Amino acid sequence: MQSERQQLFRSLCDEYIEMYASRDNRLFSYFSDNFSGYAGSSDVLITDKNEWIKIIKKDFAQVPDRLHLDMLDLSLQDLDEDVFVVTAFFHIHLPFADDILSKETARLVLIFRRENNLWKIVHSGISIPYDLANSNEVYPLKRLEERNIKLKQLVEDRTHELAEANKQLEILSNTDTLTNLGNRRLFNCMLTNEWNRSHRNKNPLSLILLDIDYFKQFNDHYGHLAGDACLHTLAHCLLQVGRRQGELVARYGGDEFVILLPNTDKTTAFETAQKIQQTIISLAIPHEKSPVGIVTTSIGIASLLQTEDHPPEYLLQQADAALYRSKIAGRNQIAEAN
Repeated sequence: MQSERQQLFRSLCDEYIEMYASRDNRLFSYFSDNFSGYAGSSDVLITDKNEWIKIIKKDFAQVPDRLHLDMLDLSLQDLDEDVFVVTAFFHIHLPFADDILSKETARLVLIFRRENNLWKIVHSGISIPYDLANSNEVYPLKRLEERNIKLKQLVEDRTHELAEANKQLEILSNTDTLTNLGNRRLFNCMLTNEWNRSHRNKNPLSLILLDIDYFKQFNDHYGHLAGDACLHTLAHCLLQVGRRQGELVARYGGDEFVILLPNTDKTTAFETAQKIQQTIISLAIPHEKSPVGIVTTSIGIASLLQTEDHPPEYLLQQADAALYRSKIAGRNQIAEAN
């Protein structure tokens, strides 16, 4: 068990630390008239009590809110009947975010001496190994502020970079790499969105589904590189002809393409399909394995006014059935859903 004297020393030490942490001016009465000491941000020995109090006041003014001192170790040394020494190691946590002080270990040495039956501090030395404070500072607040500004900017820059990377990743995940059109994933998402919007607003929604006639024979005869070039050319054509504001042109898969037409009725959708068909024919891409000698397309159209409850896939199923009928009719045809 601690002796009463050791308990007294610990009590005096705890009082000092509490008053310092809570920025309590009663701390000033603890210092002896024969005081000497130095602060952690200075290598100048102070031998005047009033000068030391000025430093403490500057400390309190610089950081007026309570500190949190995370005590790591504390030693009490009884040197003489009237003298004892306190050595403490701790982390200083300022009342705001900092990445410097809280990670450094500070060392405090206090020498107490009994004067007229009162224990006074005759020496105080605090050592903090960061040496960053300006000459008019006790704590390196200016350096901390600069550091926090840099960290904030770094976080903002990294957040922006991450947002841009995610944006590019989202674009890539929704893009067909061969044609640069939207892919099936994007189409499925847009179909659901436009289907719901059409249902709310009671507007018509149309869909054009097309594929290239005899495309397997085209690939077999000309090779897959020529097949890729053909797909790329048709994709460019569809973008030029079939896309207006709000519409989506996507590669559905293989040689199939879809054009989603929000707020578009059956008549306008059929006119758009005719224009697409004629523009592709005008390209006159050679196709020796086709009966007409050039690349053509078969097209299916579906158009619905949202008056009944159906899933979004219903529109695609209707367009697919119409596309099948256009192929049965001899290809290079446009068919509408029933």
